Amino acid sequence: MSGSLPVTVHPPSPTGGRRVRVDGEILGLAYSIADVAEFLRRAGLEVDPAEVSVSPLIDWRGGGPEYWGPETDGASPDSG
Repeated sequence: MSGSLPVTVHPPSPTGGRRVRVDGEILGLAYSIADVAEFLRRAGLEVDPAEVSVSPLIDWRGGGPEYWGPETDGASPDSG
């Protein structure tokens, strides 16, 4: 991914999905890595969807790229 704008993927909402923010602007609610890649592409950032989950430019908060919530068993990403 080229560009150096701060990208934040926020913790999952209670109903599922994660808010994606780039340079302070909310781009939308993502339900998968593909959604994050599409939001970044629309924001003008060159994105290889295969690298979104491991990009050091993305701050994954409240769980990594495999966690989209809500969890049916009530477990949080920090409860291990």
